[in-house]
Amino acid sequence: MTRSPSIEQLDKNFVTPKAADGLLWHDLAELPLEGRGWGLDRLATPFDRLPADAKPKVREAVWTLSQHSAGLCLRFLSDATQFSAKWSLRTKQLAMDHMPATGVSGVDLYVRENGRWRWLAIGRPSAVENSATLSKIQPSPAGGREFMLYLPLYNGIVSLQLGVNEDAFVRPPPPRAGSGKPVVVYGTSITQGGCACRPGMAYPAILGRFIDREVINLGFSGNGPMEAELCHYLAEIDASVYVLDCLPNMGDAQVTERTLPAVKILRDARPETPIVLVENVVYQQTMADTPKPGHWQKNLNLRTEFAKLLAMGVKGLHYVPGDYLLGTDYEGTVDGVHPTDIGFLRMAEIFAPVLRPLV
Repeated sequence: MTRSPSIEQLDKNFVTPKAADGLLWHDLAELPLEGRGWGLDRLATPFDRLPADAKPKVREAVWTLSQHSAGLCLRFLSDATQFSAKWSLRTKQLAMDHMPATGVSGVDLYVRENGRWRWLAIGRPSAVENSATLSKIQPSPAGGREFMLYLPLYNGIVSLQLGVNEDAFVRPPPPRAGSGKPVVVYGTSITQGGCACRPGMAYPAILGRFIDREVINLGFSGNGPMEAELCHYLAEIDASVYVLDCLPNMGDAQVTERTLPAVKILRDARPETPIVLVENVVYQQTMADTPKPGHWQKNLNLRTEFAKLLAMGVKGLHYVPGDYLLGTDYEGTVDGVHPTDIGFLRMAEIFAPVLRPLV
């Protein structure tokens, strides 16, 4: 499988920017975005999350959702003192009734300071075509600072340009630590990022900052039920670890029927790559619900399948219980299911110590 060229392999400048409006504009369609599992030769557009040949093989809903840019980001070095963005969206649905436009359709800028990532600016969408000044900051130290620009979670990108002041450079960042292989997460609307207020607050994005790794987000809202077709595509990616976080989109019987085949597909293709199975989050309305709420049987079934796999001698398996993924105070969701930013932060804090030794 051909991945996009690594940032380290590129020239000093990503591409030759174009000057306009007193800024230098860098076209992200021409740059090596992180979060893509396939090279540009396999993609219909630079901002898709599945290769073009997946279109006739996956369900239509999955294909449509794969055109959302969740998890895609540009990591770069720059000494710029001004950042602007111009972006064109696939659809005019900028927001949802439980998720703000900044998360659905916005762009999100972070900077690394003293070794830690911190939020810097949000690009607020107001229409299909958008232009925004993101941030004006103090001059950088020699060599510039490291930045990361996240793309929208629940909308697609037609075009996106990053603008910096005319005397500034935009260059490849330092390489990731370790093997450089990405973490691949396959899952549901929660994985995709519903309902983060900004793209950088989806748990896969937070995880990427916590463990300093590229994370490929293959979350498909309402359409992540551990399907074999998707597992075959996951297996094409040379990952450091696979995370299967699919239970919210699965019924009790599906968990039993699909877990072993999904693991087998990945293990046959990648005998040494760790696989993490994740339980369903605790549905937050169940505090006063029946003793066995909707997630209970699914989690029991997953534990049963995990035990079977271990008994079969399958190596490299890991398990994340769902009991504390959202915390214990029932404050971590917008609707009892989809996390708010605090819910996503809690999820990342539980995932990080599991994944850190694996990558």
